[in-house]
Amino acid sequence: MTLHWKVVVDAQDPHAQADFWAEALGYVVEDNSALIEELLGAGAVTEADTVEPHGRRAWRDLAAVRHPEDPYEERSGTGLGRRLLFQRVPEPKTAKNRLHLDVHSAPGQREAETERLVGLGASTLRTVEVPGGSWQLLLDPEGNEFCVH
Repeated sequence: MTLHWKVVVDAQDPHAQADFWAEALGYVVEDNSALIEELLGAGAVTEADTVEPHGRRAWRDLAAVRHPEDPYEERSGTGLGRRLLFQRVPEPKTAKNRLHLDVHSAPGQREAETERLVGLGASTLRTVEVPGGSWQLLLDPEGNEFCVH
């Protein structure tokens, strides 16, 4: 049996994180507005459960990005393939990640890709050099580590 999965990332501002990672990866921010409007109309959720980034209703405490070519549920806007979900948590990040993403640039483009990501809001932590290769260790806007190869 194959399981469907997503990576879930704790965040202080899930919408800002979704915007950063959508731009970084070439993904799209999921549009859940149709489902949210339906649930608001039925009284199942309240206005306080929502926000309006990008001029459309979204969940206040959740935002996700998905690969633009992967399938998604039309009714809810939820991706059914490669997906990152950012969920609001009250506490800030305080320690090193136990899980991180590696992004792979085109051959010879690591420095340019690192500069692009820094321009989007990442920061460079250090270059890692080991016998098997090297990579850039970066932090996303909320301080989560990720590597650029």
